[in-house]
Amino acid sequence: MTAPTSIATSGLSTLTNRFAALYKEELVNNILPFWINHSPDNQHGGYFTCLNRDGSVYDTDKFMWLQGREVWCFSYMYNNLEPRNQWLDMAVHGAEFMKKFGRDEKGNWYFSLAADGKPLTQAYNIFSDCFAAMGFSSLDRALPGKGYDAIALQTFENILLRRDNWKGVYEKSFPGTRPLKSFALPMILSNLSIEMEHLLGKQRVDAFMPSLIHDVMEIFYRPEVGLIVENISRDGSLSNSFEGRLLNPGHAIEAMWFLMDIGQRLQDRSLIERSVSIMLHTLEYGWDNEYGGIFYFMDRLGYPPQQLEWDQKLWWVHVEALVALAKGFALTGDQRCIQWFEKVHEYTWAHFRDKEYGEWFGYLNRRGEVLTSAKGGKWKGCFHIPRALYQVWKTFR
Repeated sequence: MTAPTSIATSGLSTLTNRFAALYKEELVNNILPFWINHSPDNQHGGYFTCLNRDGSVYDTDKFMWLQGREVWCFSYMYNNLEPRNQWLDMAVHGAEFMKKFGRDEKGNWYFSLAADGKPLTQAYNIFSDCFAAMGFSSLDRALPGKGYDAIALQTFENILLRRDNWKGVYEKSFPGTRPLKSFALPMILSNLSIEMEHLLGKQRVDAFMPSLIHDVMEIFYRPEVGLIVENISRDGSLSNSFEGRLLNPGHAIEAMWFLMDIGQRLQDRSLIERSVSIMLHTLEYGWDNEYGGIFYFMDRLGYPPQQLEWDQKLWWVHVEALVALAKGFALTGDQRCIQWFEKVHEYTWAHFRDKEYGEWFGYLNRRGEVLTSAKGGKWKGCFHIPRALYQVWKTFR
């Protein structure tokens, strides 16, 4: 791949310094203010995430996984970027609503609530629990002794109890016919366990690492195709089915920067280099050479994907790729990472960023045209973009 002209004519230090300044500016002066100005529900507590292009609210339902993510975002920025009271107040605002209304009698987190906190959707989705644990754990760092640690730890233990059958009575598949294991949970746990280390303790987190690394790199990564699959048969074999052939390039790329962080923690150079190699191969495989951008879903055998949105370009896929590429370059010096970083950066900032109203669009069609002008909804909230901007800034500074 030929290096872009700007890399060939500029020093790498100048380039990365420029990106670091740009990403921090976008985080502090665009993204976080948009959510502070438009997201809080000042009547009932918690956050609105269904926001129009201009930030006005178009639906008042509250989704627990997005509430937890926003608690995490503002408490994390308070802890790691700058101790602004406004950010801490935002985190507490969401956490207190979650604490009061978010769980069922067993301590599992509902998927969604009405604006006033009444349950709408049962606790079928364990990712509500994952991001509640992450949010309360981060807030406990900022405000120890307020009871947020107990909520985070109880939630984490519930996750472990449910991890082998996390949908429980809400599982739709018929038992025993085609048992599959999903990549999503071990991927999340590889990040969540590190996020919660101050509560879990280094020894317990270290004990988690080998099994999580094994799941990601030995079970879901398939050397015969050179890619990470979304679902695998319980016996470890590939499944020739819609679910078994499914690839999600964004998930795989995001997981690889989680594994880079673990490799750095363990001082495992081979794990870092392998993660970078898988990330780059996934990006090359998932890149749309006709229109640019990264495909949302793919089929490992090249068959038509079941998901009709397979060729859309999504915000989170691209910003997670930027994080993985920045970390890959910083940790290995691999020139392909910085070359790809500039390519993905140019696509992402040109297509997703809203220059008129602030924040970023979430969904593009294959040609890169905006599909919906909403800035948030049931799936997009205050998480991937601010986290990615922070991670790129931190890595490149």
